[in-house]
Amino acid sequence: MTLDSHHIDKELSWLSFNERVLQEAADKSVPIIERVRFLGIFSSNLDEFYQVRFADVKRRIIIDEERGVDSHAKELLSKIQAKVVKLNQDFDHLYNDILLEMARRNIFLVNERQLSEHQAQWLKRYFRSNILPYITPIMLNKDVDVLSFLKDAYSYLAVQLKKTGEEPKYALIEIPTDELERFVKVPEPKGKRQRKTIILLDNIIRLCLDQIFSGFFEYDTVDAYAMKMTRDAEYDLTNEVEHSLLENMSESLDQRLTALPVRFVYQRDMPPEMVSKLIQVLKISDYDSVLPGARYHNFRDFIGFPNVGRKYLENPPLPPFECADFQLQNNAFQAIRERDILLYYPYHTFRHMTELVRQASFDPKVRSIRINVYRVAKNSRIINSMIDAANNGKRVTVVVELQARFDEEANIEWSRVLTDAGVKVVFGTPGLKIHSKLCLISRRENGVLRDYGHIGTGNFHEKTARIYTDFALFTADQQLTSEIRKVFEFIENPYRPVKFNHLIVSPRNSRRRMYKLIEREIEHARTKRKSGITLKVNNLVDKGLVNLLYKASNEGVKIRIIVRGMCSLVPGVKGVSQNIKAISIVDRFLEHPRVFAFENGGERDIYISSADWMTRNIDNRIEVGAPIRDPRLQDRIMEILEIQFADRAKARVIDKSMSNAYVKRGNKKKIRSQIETYDYLKHIERQALKHAEKLQHDTPPIKG
Repeated sequence: MTLDSHHIDKELSWLSFNERVLQEAADKSVPIIERVRFLGIFSSNLDEFYQVRFADVKRRIIIDEERGVDSHAKELLSKIQAKVVKLNQDFDHLYNDILLEMARRNIFLVNERQLSEHQAQWLKRYFRSNILPYITPIMLNKDVDVLSFLKDAYSYLAVQLKKTGEEPKYALIEIPTDELERFVKVPEPKGKRQRKTIILLDNIIRLCLDQIFSGFFEYDTVDAYAMKMTRDAEYDLTNEVEHSLLENMSESLDQRLTALPVRFVYQRDMPPEMVSKLIQVLKISDYDSVLPGARYHNFRDFIGFPNVGRKYLENPPLPPFECADFQLQNNAFQAIRERDILLYYPYHTFRHMTELVRQASFDPKVRSIRINVYRVAKNSRIINSMIDAANNGKRVTVVVELQARFDEEANIEWSRVLTDAGVKVVFGTPGLKIHSKLCLISRRENGVLRDYGHIGTGNFHEKTARIYTDFALFTADQQLTSEIRKVFEFIENPYRPVKFNHLIVSPRNSRRRMYKLIEREIEHARTKRKSGITLKVNNLVDKGLVNLLYKASNEGVKIRIIVRGMCSLVPGVKGVSQNIKAISIVDRFLEHPRVFAFENGGERDIYISSADWMTRNIDNRIEVGAPIRDPRLQDRIMEILEIQFADRAKARVIDKSMSNAYVKRGNKKKIRSQIETYDYLKHIERQALKHAEKLQHDTPPIKG
């Protein structure tokens, strides 16, 4: 049996991850409104899967056919199609169950056929005043190139106008969710105020089709059916030397807008001749996914499904708390100079990061600020502070990653805003994404420059910092900050030789360092010294690293893994991975940190990193991992990981069958790790404040 036979295709593993998301929607212990929102997350995830991963498999098939070689990708595509059909069936059944569950709580999501006469008349007036101005049907005829305007992963109504004795006319209507709310609350008659009725924007349009077409077309019947098309999200950067990267990216986004579809989803009862017409105009190929579905598409909007009922129908709030290390000092620089600080979002507030750059933007001692951004919030306080700093005469450099998938357009616009404000904007090198999460602030103190650094696992994004779990290290350790400076220099001059002794930096030394760290554990196991590897990653699919973990397992190294998404490694196989155990946790927060811990003969090494264990992150991106040197912070990270390994509520077993079985509780206490982690960290911060207050109280005043 070869090692290659113990690798799961990453695309199938990804679908297994999304099945875990669907499990959350099925979990009756999850509040009902949150279950609806998990349906939205599942749908949004699946859209991205088709835009990126399914599209990649399709391209591999086409390339193999052109080369005249047998394609494993064809077999993989067949497995993907079968798995998606099964997941969609589960989704539809679950959606109906959740509708019934909401109805038991007096929340009704209705269609246009379930309205009272009073409600229908109210909605027709509402449509004319609020919706009709945003509706422009596109008639399908030989003069219309549908692919030139159809938006990727948007919901449309395909309309059929029929008149006796004539060929039917077809039109497409975009559901205008960019301008309008998808969910509309319908007024209730007197005496039924406890009842809450919601209708989808789609169904209001169905109700009011005559208001759209009457007077312009003659027809006996008009019917509408839901449909959605998903495009290949990849794009090629032009190689023309005279083009700047900014111009190239703008052109590449235009390419994506006209890319061919990879998935077509249509309402199950759509007439066959209408399905054939749409397949023809959308240029759907035999390798694309054509899926009959329910009455509603684009469930990603359900992520924002409103709670019109009682508070207990959604998760109780877990308000982020402040870090005592920052609270106990006059400003952020004093706090970081005192000791390394580790935040864990969303339990800690992201305000400490925004406050650091706000203070830096006007602090007279600050000389320069460098930061690299991958994704930022729509109205980013981080970016605004960079502009304020430039206005205050600081040297500000912002590295903007234009190739951050699905955020390219926003990042292009931020680049222009920053440039106009006098900020130096760096784009890096085409083909080498900058995925690190770095900030470096240089401050003149006592006549010398002192650097303050940030190295994180997540983006500088105020919104995602409330729903993603991520570590952020703030340090004034000059060994680390000097190498952060080198990373920024490397970004601007990627072909200049550079050496990193402390940071793990892709693509310079990550593979070499990770191999060396694993090999060291193998050597410790051979010599009967303390060995072990604990990993937490989003994705584990790099074959070289997976095979080395298999080797470590066979040498007796105990390996524990928490992986949120894709996992090509197969744990628990005798003679291959019998010493490896892996779990996945899906809960109210998205698990996003990357942590690598090595026992190292009893002198533990722990790193946090922006890099997953994927080939692209190790070899083809700029990623940064940092050692955690403070024993206090090392212990904190390991305590959090131990809480997660003890999870008996939201942890699933990762195995060859991809069955996503929950970790068995047995007679152990039921532990939900995200709640336990919140309580654990909150207790630490409270104790730190109490300790500081006691010291202050016990310290006698200085006389004289």
